[in-house]
Amino acid sequence: MQQASFNISEIFEQYDFEGEYTGSYQCSDGHINNTFILEFRSKSGLTNRYLLQQINTNAFKNPDELMENIVGVTEYLRNIIKANNGDPDRETLTVIFTKSGKPYFRDSEGKHWRCYNYITDSYTCQRIDDPAVFFNAAKAFGKFSRMLADYPIETLHDTIPNFHNTVSRFEDFKKAVEEDTVGRAASAKPEIAFARERESDTGVLLDLLKKGELPLRVTHNDTKLNNVMFDQKTKEGICVIDLDTVMPGLSLYDFGDSIRFGATTAAEDEKDASKMKLDLELYEKYTEGYLITAGSSLNRLEVELLPFAAKVITFECGLRFLTDYLNGDVYFHTAYADHNLIRCRTQFALVADMEKNFDKMDEVTRRIYGRL
Repeated sequence: MQQASFNISEIFEQYDFEGEYTGSYQCSDGHINNTFILEFRSKSGLTNRYLLQQINTNAFKNPDELMENIVGVTEYLRNIIKANNGDPDRETLTVIFTKSGKPYFRDSEGKHWRCYNYITDSYTCQRIDDPAVFFNAAKAFGKFSRMLADYPIETLHDTIPNFHNTVSRFEDFKKAVEEDTVGRAASAKPEIAFARERESDTGVLLDLLKKGELPLRVTHNDTKLNNVMFDQKTKEGICVIDLDTVMPGLSLYDFGDSIRFGATTAAEDEKDASKMKLDLELYEKYTEGYLITAGSSLNRLEVELLPFAAKVITFECGLRFLTDYLNGDVYFHTAYADHNLIRCRTQFALVADMEKNFDKMDEVTRRIYGRL
């Protein structure tokens, strides 16, 4: 995590904020970028807020391409929301440009900063206490996908190349096993065997993309629950946030990662992997919400592959944890020596349970799609 600090006078030199500055506070939810809320008092006594964010250039090395993606997508969304008589100030992020017309600036210490509108009367969720929350999140992510269905995909940059290239991830895994740089392969024999038995799954989606049977789409690539803003009154998901990983991909990636993250019975780092299973009720809730909003923009094959996508993205995530464990924990932050191995085991346990319940997942998906 980058050092959380900023020089407010430099910020004022760059942005033309409305009102008298009264203070700021840091948001603690993010894991990549440092985020602050700036508060100003208007002449009428109302409080104006702006969201100031330090771009993590360790994770995103090309801020120009990063912000070009975000500006392009958010401006496109604003136009669609306006055309549908919606409220673009609440239903999408809005990049606040600097006085010189730039989407970000670099301060005297070399830190990169951007500013967004602040969405009032809204909140985020860190966990699923009610299936309705997951349902509403699914509708928000599905709507995000549908609104961007005709976006000029060729204008998007890959902010993290090969992010969901499962074949490439498997090659990284095989290399880690072969080199065994920190001598951990012997302690992960069951997990290594589990992974090798499923190598044939890794190329399925990519092969269909190459054949033109699956379309390349605008994908969010981080469809966790806390990347949806919910309305305080209606509890509906109103805005998808954290757009740093928006890039070309498959709609199936976003759906699969939502299921991997949310439709489960245990935490990602639960030490007793037997507790990790697929929650079929939550799978059904999310699938229904997602297809209600995204279904009209998906082709039939995309819908049919939703259960497989949940499995393969979960497998990919477990594979990444295992690879990092074998490499000596160089990518993911860990709290103890076997943390990545524990994470791998829970993901592989979830894969195994999905395989056990695959026919039920398929039946749920077809039933929902059939009645829409």
